[in-house]
Amino acid sequence: MLIGCPREIKPQEFRVGISPAAAHEAAAAGHSVIIEAGAGLGSGFTDDDYRAAGAAIVDTATEIFARAEMVVKVKEPQAVERKQLREGQVLFTYLHLAPDPEQTRDLLASGATCIAYETVTDRMGGLPLLAPMSEVAGRLAPQVGAWTLQKANGGRGVLMGGVPGVLPARVVVIGGGVVGTHAARIAAGMGADVTVLDRSLPRMRYLDDVYGGTFKTAYSSAATTAELVAEADMVIGAVLIPGAAAPKLVSRAQLSTMKPGAVLVDVAIDQGGCFETSHATTHADPIYEVDGIMHYCVANMPGAVARTSTQALGNATLPFMMALANKGWRVACAEDEHLLNGLNVHAGNLTYAAVGTALNLPVMAAREALRA
Repeated sequence: MLIGCPREIKPQEFRVGISPAAAHEAAAAGHSVIIEAGAGLGSGFTDDDYRAAGAAIVDTATEIFARAEMVVKVKEPQAVERKQLREGQVLFTYLHLAPDPEQTRDLLASGATCIAYETVTDRMGGLPLLAPMSEVAGRLAPQVGAWTLQKANGGRGVLMGGVPGVLPARVVVIGGGVVGTHAARIAAGMGADVTVLDRSLPRMRYLDDVYGGTFKTAYSSAATTAELVAEADMVIGAVLIPGAAAPKLVSRAQLSTMKPGAVLVDVAIDQGGCFETSHATTHADPIYEVDGIMHYCVANMPGAVARTSTQALGNATLPFMMALANKGWRVACAEDEHLLNGLNVHAGNLTYAAVGTALNLPVMAAREALRA
């Protein structure tokens, strides 16, 4: 198979879809790999690194989209990229379609087969291609939140760990999954007073068993959430419903109950955000204020640590990329129900139910799409 990887063009996105190590694996298996010139520079990989791995360097993304049978990216294709997709081509990347009707419409019109990293599953019910970036984003969230909390950036001017005689920051993490667990660990490591909210009693028992001495847990009822948010210096939104729009767990009205200069970090912004007042920002202009509350809502947080993120993502995506290349997407998805769960769009049909529900669009069963 001819596999192509263009340079990411979303603002402040420095990751790359294929690392030299992944290119080497594909080339060793007999596939051809073409990489847009400079695609890996943001992650610290030169064109010569790719050439040494057996890939060819091409000058433009246009050539990638025109020639490649499978396009491997990191972020959702931007409008100019979506226009270049074609029928029969496979796109393998993050999509996050539920909050993005314009992208969904363009992908349906392209006729391409689009497999989303974020909905591929594993036998334990996890999301193996989302997990590494969730780990990175979770660990980044307290770091960027602490920066936003500084007075010069509009925050309350509270130090995460306090000092002797002064209480530490109060941090509330909504969601005890991968993002929330990593966020809580880092925030607690910075010395903050951390509480994780979740609705799964088994998950909270696990967190209490493993991290009981590090941070606290509480059941995420509306009343408890409202009480803790009002007391918090920082709230980290870490809620995920696979493939679907994130639920709004903090309303605009609740902002008036919060401490002036408190910080909301919305890690769920890729799926529309879990705070009513959230809207996507970029690393170039990451924060904004609503009713005295500072919001950090960067939609590609892991892009800030591009080298770590690219390597972590590549470790997870490589086996699936190789299966798609070795077998073709139909056979690979037919043989692996977890990869099939990643199928979101095929030949003008939407194939992921949660996206259809979010956007009020008809859905074809993924199994049926294998025969379409």
